[in-house]
Amino acid sequence: MTFLMNDSDVIDRIFKHIDENGTDRGEGVWLEPVENYQSEERFKAEIQLLRRLPVPYCPSAALPDKGSYVARTASGTPIVAVRGDDGIVRAFRNSCRHRGMAVAKDSGCARAFVCPYHSWTYGLDGNLKHIPGEDGFPGIDKNDHGLIPVTAEEKGGIVFITQDDPISEGALEAMPDLLAPEQTLFDEANFVDDANWKLIAETSMEGYHIKSLHNKSFFPYGLDNVNVVETFGPNSRITFPFRRINKLRDIPREERRIEGMVTYVYQLFPNAHFTVLSSHSLLIILEPVSPTQTRYVFYRMQNLDKNGNLISLDESSRDANFIKEEGLNEDREAACAIQVGLETKANKHFTFGKFEKAIVHFHAGLRKYLG
Repeated sequence: MTFLMNDSDVIDRIFKHIDENGTDRGEGVWLEPVENYQSEERFKAEIQLLRRLPVPYCPSAALPDKGSYVARTASGTPIVAVRGDDGIVRAFRNSCRHRGMAVAKDSGCARAFVCPYHSWTYGLDGNLKHIPGEDGFPGIDKNDHGLIPVTAEEKGGIVFITQDDPISEGALEAMPDLLAPEQTLFDEANFVDDANWKLIAETSMEGYHIKSLHNKSFFPYGLDNVNVVETFGPNSRITFPFRRINKLRDIPREERRIEGMVTYVYQLFPNAHFTVLSSHSLLIILEPVSPTQTRYVFYRMQNLDKNGNLISLDESSRDANFIKEEGLNEDREAACAIQVGLETKANKHFTFGKFEKAIVHFHAGLRKYLG
């Protein structure tokens, strides 16, 4: 069970907030030390935590076929995930057992992984299959020199990776199904911004800033500081309603459909969020590079219409371009500006109030696991 409200109850809650000029609120105020966004020691502890929790790596849609793979750095470690001949997703440390070079790069489809340095060859199951000039390596047992596995799990349409000994179920606790098998990946990207990963994560966890920061992008279509905020395990879901949701008031409750009336943002603890928009869905993974830099990893999938058919690629792309060119850039600029502002020494802590319930839940989770 995920303990999330159903769509009809979410719509009722939104109407209540609109009518009463309210929003979901947290129970108290959280003071987060500014040092936690700057400290190298804290950064290293967070990386170690990310390696011991199941963390989103890519959507299942990025591995559609046998042999499909994705290779990138996750929590500072080169990893490759691949769908095997048996259809199961496995993941490995992306390092040849001969001299340590990466055996895969970016993404693609392969029948085997061949190290570009000396052509040691590995199967999709990670087993070492071939050593050129094998007689030059007497006593080497290929069974002991396969790629080193890490834990890979598919749940809710997302592939999760746990690199080291796990300390918790993390985001997998009460995890809902987020992506249908039919939803197709149509765009992916990655880039680095000069901001701590937590500053970036916080931008998507509250609607208190919609009118001020997104005055010409999201606010003309949405509502300011009107949100439904739910927590499940260490995760949360924040509902951002569009103004047009009021059209549902004249429709019988049992016939109302929420699609296109709200944006659902699922925070997958600790460093990813999954957003369901009108015509596409977006998985963003925040990979910490340093205390002051973060790599965004983006995956965009087409949504399904009310009949279960894929929304057209043109419509999904238009939806994605609006998000990229408008609101997302404003959030990015805000996070980078805050990072610069840390150097003023004006604040010893940031104050998160009752309108920032999901952020408080996030930081409480971090504190719990970093202990």
